[in-house]
Amino acid sequence: MSKDWTIRKRRPVRRKNIAPLLKELEESLQIDLSVDGAFLEMAEYGTWQMVFVDKIAKTVEVKDDENKRFTFLTLRGFLDYPEAGKWVEVDHGAIPFLMNGADCMVAGVQAADENIVKGELVWIRDMTHKKPLAIGWSVMDGNEMASATKGKGIKTLHWVGDELWEMES
Repeated sequence: MSKDWTIRKRRPVRRKNIAPLLKELEESLQIDLSVDGAFLEMAEYGTWQMVFVDKIAKTVEVKDDENKRFTFLTLRGFLDYPEAGKWVEVDHGAIPFLMNGADCMVAGVQAADENIVKGELVWIRDMTHKKPLAIGWSVMDGNEMASATKGKGIKTLHWVGDELWEMES
């Protein structure tokens, strides 16, 4: 998917121009981004809009199947905010599949944030080290995902092996 995408139209942006986007993200993930004084840029990455904070891609704006806009942290952003909400923890058996971009099956899910609602963006982390592995769309609620034994839990959107992650490093 993203192998054909490149960063285009990268330009500086004022904080006041993206303040609503950042506030929505902070409320959703229950974090404080504290980007005051940081150098902010926006760019296009395929169909996504990216926000760079001090030259590091921290947030992404994506659209769902109904063309509704959602803002979320990138995997690099989650490294800086490991306490962020909307997480799903997976065991080590699921990691090789996620690293190749597979959807997350509930058999590998060990725990999930109870505030997750079906159809919203979530981030997947490894249960031992709490490091981000992927982001995707939840297919079920958090409590349901943690207790289910069969089926797909998350439709993967962006993962560690993805080109963007390698570029951010």
